[in-house]
Amino acid sequence: MTDSVPSSIPAKPVLEGLEEKWAEAWDAQGTYLFDRDAAKREGVYSIDTPPPTASGSLHIGHVFSYTHTDVIARFQRMRGKSVFYPIGWDDNGLPTERRVQNYYGVRCDPSLPYEADFTPPFEGGDNKSSKAADQKPVSRRNFIELCERLTVEDEKQFELLWRELGLSVDWTQTYRTIGDESLRASQLAFLGNVERGEAYQAMAPTLWDVTFRTAVAQAELEDKEQPSAYHRLAFHGPAGDIFIETTRPELLPACVALVAHPDDPRYADLVGTTVRSPLFDVELPVVAHHLAQQDKGSGIAMICTFGDLTDVIWWRDLDLPIRAVIGFDGRIVSDAPLAITSEAGKAAYAQLAGKTVFSAKQTIVELLRESGEMIGDPRPIMHPVKFFEKGDKPLEIVSTRQWYITNGARNEELRSRLLELGNEISWHPEFMKVRFDNWVGGLTGDWLISRQRFFGVPLPVWYPLDADGNPVFDQPIFADASSLPVDPSSDAAPGYDESQRGVAGGFQGEVDVMDTWATSSLTPQLAGGWKRDEDLFERVYPFDLRPQGQDIIRTWLFSTLLRATLEDNEKPWKHAAVSGFIVDPDRKKMSKSKGNVVTPADVLKQHGSDAVRYWAASSRLGTDAAFDPQNPTQIKIGRRLAIKILNAAKFVYGFELPAGDHAVTHPIDLSMLTSLDAVIATATEAFANYDHARALETTESFFWTFCDDYLELVKERAYSEATEPAARASAVLALRAATDVMLRLFAPFLPFATEEVWSWTHEGSVHVASWPTTTRDAAGVPADGIPSNESLLHLSGQALIGIRRAKTDAKASQKTPVASAVIAAPAEALEVLERASDDLRAVGKIENLTFRVGTELAVEEIVFAPDSLS
Repeated sequence: MTDSVPSSIPAKPVLEGLEEKWAEAWDAQGTYLFDRDAAKREGVYSIDTPPPTASGSLHIGHVFSYTHTDVIARFQRMRGKSVFYPIGWDDNGLPTERRVQNYYGVRCDPSLPYEADFTPPFEGGDNKSSKAADQKPVSRRNFIELCERLTVEDEKQFELLWRELGLSVDWTQTYRTIGDESLRASQLAFLGNVERGEAYQAMAPTLWDVTFRTAVAQAELEDKEQPSAYHRLAFHGPAGDIFIETTRPELLPACVALVAHPDDPRYADLVGTTVRSPLFDVELPVVAHHLAQQDKGSGIAMICTFGDLTDVIWWRDLDLPIRAVIGFDGRIVSDAPLAITSEAGKAAYAQLAGKTVFSAKQTIVELLRESGEMIGDPRPIMHPVKFFEKGDKPLEIVSTRQWYITNGARNEELRSRLLELGNEISWHPEFMKVRFDNWVGGLTGDWLISRQRFFGVPLPVWYPLDADGNPVFDQPIFADASSLPVDPSSDAAPGYDESQRGVAGGFQGEVDVMDTWATSSLTPQLAGGWKRDEDLFERVYPFDLRPQGQDIIRTWLFSTLLRATLEDNEKPWKHAAVSGFIVDPDRKKMSKSKGNVVTPADVLKQHGSDAVRYWAASSRLGTDAAFDPQNPTQIKIGRRLAIKILNAAKFVYGFELPAGDHAVTHPIDLSMLTSLDAVIATATEAFANYDHARALETTESFFWTFCDDYLELVKERAYSEATEPAARASAVLALRAATDVMLRLFAPFLPFATEEVWSWTHEGSVHVASWPTTTRDAAGVPADGIPSNESLLHLSGQALIGIRRAKTDAKASQKTPVASAVIAAPAEALEVLERASDDLRAVGKIENLTFRVGTELAVEEIVFAPDSLS
């Protein structure tokens, strides 16, 4: 630091242009590169960064949560840690496929041959139809190539925005969930699951989205309130009709039993007998199960295969047959269940075949009315219905062959271990842990990981074909680890050649891909070099931090912990930092489906990155934050703060230090530094506890006190050459020491403004400077300090406010000379306050300042110099 004004300080510092200037400098200097050779595991701080979905655009919620992560990374780096802060891109899965379909006007048809040099119908998707019928069918390989092309372009745009925001990620440590290394790691982990008996294939009831024609896992469900109606139907029993109420009369041909609660006296005599169904005249057993609800409808229900998840439980627990009537396209299948044998029943079913569920319901209601077996009119209700989180039609349950990974739903030992590891993780905030516990405790089935999609990690499996050309599913052929990654749809099975694909005695490849979470659940392994760079992996794993949103605790957090548990029976990170949601001014969560999402590019351009980061960092982890693009008050406050840092620092560096050896000796200077030491301690403790908002709030509060009170109090002493050199030097040294500390305290939050100011007086980046521990480390500040009262700065500030108010009340300028003034204060405060008398006289332009004992601190008398008010 120089003794005079550095020549590098601009005449008028501005925020504009700092993002580009310093992003380029940090990149050129390698400021944020992970130094793997600098430290062993104990010297590393590693972050399992969320890979954003690379389809479409980022929204303001990304800026919010990723800023929370970045301030932690910057703090740890300044604390001397070698920070491993990679970035990944989640390219595969349904969101990418949908974007490609709409962007290029295509849809995938795996039956079509590959077309070299294929040109899509259009690019951009503007004003084009997104209906499948209007999209050009292309081969799977052509479709995947388009997915690859678009995600690469999207990732470039995302990277530019992250750089503008100032994320201190190491851009040499990146990965793509569809990249070769990710494919290999995902397939290798799956093969390990198979080998240990944790992955298996089964024919079972599957939640199915009829729009996308793919299986859906439990974690991808969401309930939506939908209008429906109860229909009262008459089943025919030995002693008369039995009435049930159902919202899904179209599933009547899929009915396999009626069920009542074992303690319901109304149906005690009926359990163990049979009844016959309306319309279809199928004989059905009446059974008992504790999940039957006595107070719902008539207290007795029909079990259909399958209407909802409770049907699946009843079917499994009671060992009932399957009568499937809904196909993969959501329509009633053409062949009636074999249990329907009467001609009237077959005729009724024929009127349903081929219809959508909605149309089939209308038809069967008319048939029941005609037969007299529906009693009264339907009774309207609203009730929750299961949807795929990305779908717009209710899910159906169909029987399919799928791949699963055990997740503790049916394994109490695994479930207990997951909960135990959850207890070992430090949760920030702690109350978020209950969401994890509730999810693990509420699991009802193993994790379905296979998807009937195209752009994803292929399951590394083939099936032999028997002499008739039929696949032998219970003898799967698995890839050899040395051959990974593989794509069974284009690579031949081990021991076969391509000519044997699809022929009797040959093989067929698995065409399903893994659920995107089956890859994203391995982000610690993907980023850390698992089975690829073991030296790196040992330095970063288990990771220190998993930052993420609260809405994906059940998916990303749980699945990652599950895979780590299955792989090495340990937790993958020490801390979990969970951000809240961004809500609109009406306190509704922002989401694309609601149409209230704000994209961050314009906000960053208009207000600057430091201002937007300030807004994000002002919210504690786990707390929702409102964002109003029309009136972003908190962002404006952040911009004002960043500008003030530039201007205040320029002002401080404008004071020249007198020649000679000097030290901070003035009581108010020492009081200010002592107060700043307390700020350092509070901010450091807050950061260590993952409470970045408290660290910012504490630092910002002191900064404004520093600018409004201390700087005003001492500027006359620091500036005037008439001031005794030692007193003048004390002020200048204290101002510089405080500015140096505050720049480092603000650096994680406002990286651009602080780096700009730091560059005026220092070599190197503030972001690799050491985190402050005490102001006593600064030049000229006594290591052991000089006794000072911490309250002096506060009391002096209150006195200054009183002097200013008195001048304002007299309609006088703050520069108006004062002949005399009297300040009253309690005796103990007065003893402290008198130490700042010289500074108060100077800043108040007071010729004669006296103090007296009073009940409270106040300026009791002020007399202006003659003619000063004229």
